[in-house]
Amino acid sequence: MDDTVRIDKYLWAIRIFKTRGLAAEAIKKGRVLIEGQSVKTSRIVKAGITIEVKMPPITRSYKVLAISGKRMGAQLVPDFMTEVTSPEQLETLELTRLTNAMGRQKGLGRPTKKDRRDMDKMEETDDWDF
Repeated sequence: MDDTVRIDKYLWAIRIFKTRGLAAEAIKKGRVLIEGQSVKTSRIVKAGITIEVKMPPITRSYKVLAISGKRMGAQLVPDFMTEVTSPEQLETLELTRLTNAMGRQKGLGRPTKKDRRDMDKMEETDDWDF
């Protein structure tokens, strides 16, 4: 375990972001907050702080339990952080996922002409019997 780790490296290590570059970019855009304050990539992470990451449409919150600068397997992540996102935020995320699906299963490929017409018809009217 490391004693001090930069926030971009920590977010990458606990698998919040796929690459360290994406973590740094999110920090520069102001999407990462510590204790409600915007931070820089050089900010040092300490155990016990709460990190908020804006991932539209919600803001996820994580409590730091331990520090590590090395990328870890998904099974080890709970030893280093705990998600403390409010249930209302998670419910908003689930509702967003459901409305985006519009009844179409993921991985079916492009909609056919008939599927497209049916989706357009659902959006235009409240009549679901077509």
